[in-house]
Amino acid sequence: MPVDARFDHVGVNVRDLAAQTAWYSKVFGLRTVFEFEVEGPGLSGVVLEHPDSWRIELLARAGSTPGLRAPEPLTAALTEGYGHFAVTTPDLDSLYAELRRLGASTAMAPAASPEPGVRMAWVHDPEGNLIELMEKRNP
Repeated sequence: MPVDARFDHVGVNVRDLAAQTAWYSKVFGLRTVFEFEVEGPGLSGVVLEHPDSWRIELLARAGSTPGLRAPEPLTAALTEGYGHFAVTTPDLDSLYAELRRLGASTAMAPAASPEPGVRMAWVHDPEGNLIELMEKRNP
């Protein structure tokens, strides 16, 4: 029997916590649930929540260095571990255009997904983290 568990949030390590908090809040309509500091290691964070209850935790620590900054998803898949998070939308082209207008860069323009009935696009947030955008069509 499977364990009783459900997904809660994704964590994204960032360099500029204030700037990334503002960007994610603006582009996805997220609200701040809480902010925190862990003094020993000098870790700062914020948990942001979407009206549909999905959450992102942004974490920043002085002295951090960039990790994988894959130019697109296939390169990201060559490195084990966290690679991206995904959001669904009823209008992929509009969301993709709006994110680009608000500072996201293109990793992969809108196209068919390997999953039947799904279109996808990929963008980088302002610090280079990959975000998959998905449009699932009703059969």
